[in-house]
Amino acid sequence: MTSIPTTPAGSGVSDRGTYTYIAVYSAVLYTVLLIAPVIGGKLTEQFGLSAGQLGMLFSCELGAFSLATVPAYLWLRRMNLRTATYLFTAVVILGNLASGFIDSFEWLVAARIITSLAAGSITVIILSLAGKTSNPSRAFGFFVVFQLVMGALILAIFPSLFAGSGVAAIYWTLSGLAVLCLFVVRSIDGEALRRPAAEGTVVVAPVKIPVVRFVLGLAAVLLFYVSLSGVWSFMAQISTGAGVGLSATSLVLAGATVAGIASALIATVLGDTPRRRAFLLIGYIGMAISIALLFGAPGLLRFAVAAVIFKFAWTFILPYLLSSLSDLSSNGHVMNTTNLMIGSGFAIGPVVCGTMIESTGSFVPMLTMAVIGVVASMVCVQAMQGRRKAAPSQAASVPA
Repeated sequence: MTSIPTTPAGSGVSDRGTYTYIAVYSAVLYTVLLIAPVIGGKLTEQFGLSAGQLGMLFSCELGAFSLATVPAYLWLRRMNLRTATYLFTAVVILGNLASGFIDSFEWLVAARIITSLAAGSITVIILSLAGKTSNPSRAFGFFVVFQLVMGALILAIFPSLFAGSGVAAIYWTLSGLAVLCLFVVRSIDGEALRRPAAEGTVVVAPVKIPVVRFVLGLAAVLLFYVSLSGVWSFMAQISTGAGVGLSATSLVLAGATVAGIASALIATVLGDTPRRRAFLLIGYIGMAISIALLFGAPGLLRFAVAAVIFKFAWTFILPYLLSSLSDLSSNGHVMNTTNLMIGSGFAIGPVVCGTMIESTGSFVPMLTMAVIGVVASMVCVQAMQGRRKAAPSQAASVPA
């Protein structure tokens, strides 16, 4: 028997505590992915890496981040989440510290894989707890917003801050940020995924995960991430290939990041809403239009409009897409599998799109595939939407 999802009585925590945990950890854990350009330049300089070696390092790191999902099927509902977080955070801290001392590329790859497995394991906890809050869309909004804010801050500060330092300084900074995360671990309910129903709690029979809707949801997430990661990875090349200067391109992409933060904040403030299906539809249409605007060597103005709409739509869709999956079940494994789809999409998109561009010498096939992927994702997510039960308590859940 399972209880209706709510903040557990006597747990000593609230949705606000969970939101804090999600915000802090998502900002810090995704830092290493967000500053890949900064780290890449330092690694190339220090280790004399080829483009292929650098790509392999980041692929291994991202792949490990995603593959953390697999062992999580075994421990997620068996371990106290606070204990698990302390354990995995310790590995992240030590992994980043060790990465700064290593002078062998092979050992660096090993250290980054272990560190990313631990970081990915905490991400599984984040996604599972977000789905258990009274307002999942708001929780996933925090997950997206704080990644974007940290990314914008880091890309603005890190290049100058670490201009005269080696890559070790960056890894040690990441280790220090992970230490600060330890102060919010007590904000979460460690027994959230394995606590039996409390006395007096309304109890319902176990609900089986609807397989067809689950598969549609996973397909929607995978297609969404393949399309967005592929296009976003080559945004600068599309612009410069059309004759737009690199400085102007960088300014546009920075503005697009601000638009992304704004849209994620809007989705966070709105939270769960009966209009989720309509919001998803609007976001997907905007994303498809933005990709369409990139066809035909866009000039600066058209490129700017496309980039801003693309980022705005992408980060507006994401909280509602993830909350759609979390509606299917609150047992943790749904969001665990969703995390695998996110990582797989991130890994597949740039590789497939880069291969298409290289083999054809044109951005048209890649953009065509991206539009088709976005539309297919939209169809899948609309098809998976079930009839939502009224939940008055959600409407009243507003973070202070």
